[in-house]
Amino acid sequence: MSMTDFRTLGRSGLVVSPLALGTMTFGPGGWNADEATSRAIFDVYRDAGGNFIDTADIYSGGESETLVGRFIADSRARDEVVLSTKFAFNGSASPLTATQAGGGNPNAGGAGAKNIHRALDASLKRLGTDYIDLYWMHIWDGVTPVEEIVQTLGDLVRAGKIRYYGFSDMPAWMAMKAATIASERRVPGPIAMQLEYSLVARDVESEHFPAAREAGMAVMPWSPLAGGFLSGKYKRDDTSGTGRLSGANPFGNSKFVDRNWDILGELKAVAAELDRPVAQVALAWTLARPGVGSTLVGASKVSQLESNIAATDVDLSIEQMRRLNDVSVPAATFSSSLTAPAIRRMVFGGQDVIGWGE
Repeated sequence: MSMTDFRTLGRSGLVVSPLALGTMTFGPGGWNADEATSRAIFDVYRDAGGNFIDTADIYSGGESETLVGRFIADSRARDEVVLSTKFAFNGSASPLTATQAGGGNPNAGGAGAKNIHRALDASLKRLGTDYIDLYWMHIWDGVTPVEEIVQTLGDLVRAGKIRYYGFSDMPAWMAMKAATIASERRVPGPIAMQLEYSLVARDVESEHFPAAREAGMAVMPWSPLAGGFLSGKYKRDDTSGTGRLSGANPFGNSKFVDRNWDILGELKAVAAELDRPVAQVALAWTLARPGVGSTLVGASKVSQLESNIAATDVDLSIEQMRRLNDVSVPAATFSSSLTAPAIRRMVFGGQDVIGWGE
């Protein structure tokens, strides 16, 4: 695989690179990159052949969008770049806490038609463009009817202000309902799900992956390195002061559990066999998973991005994939147990039957 092994995103005609450049690190912030470094990261990604740039209206208070728009304009690459951004978080709320103490405008967040139009117009202005290639609902608000979301986003596709849309961080049933409504009404539907997915975060395989496969949506993993945990820089006996997970972060201490350390141990063993960095092998595993479209990678340093890009030419053997799959297999849920091999053999008279797309 290479950065120019393009693929369509879901059941659509949108052609993207296997790695998408996430730009949450562009702009002011404790772990972020300044403008010069952000531009260098953008240039390295583009020079490697990457065409998929992902940002959001909430990143750095909108500054990420402004920088991305400037870099694309300066490189005169708007027609070559697949540009995606997101809406839903209220500008007066922190995405780390997703709370608002009061006094904010509730219609400046969520997935209602009023906010979607407001957010899109603001993003288009910051990005300096008249259309978005892929518009993401950043998170489901839990109250807006799915019918309204499909209608609003579909209207924007037909108006030419966005080309496609997708959903991030939502229940599988919600995405499936949206896809079903769109299919039955013969209107534009979602083409992708953006979800946390990595060797230590495979719970979405139970509901989201089957829903995505059935509806023709790609899965686009975010945090494929688990906030840096799968880079191997954290030590089991002392996790202090070694990276983003050591301080305030959206994951808290959730990554520092015995199961994850065991997964990391096997990952390090495979990386040693291949003589490749641990992070590259973790990314290679994600890239090889069925149903994954394009994987989001972010960086605050050029060297981090260069290492991520190098993961596209890591070739895991069948045996190495099996070992990584086995050590990281998620706990069985009610949904996943329904299609367990033993149950399926009971259904099909003792025969092993593999379903379409599995």
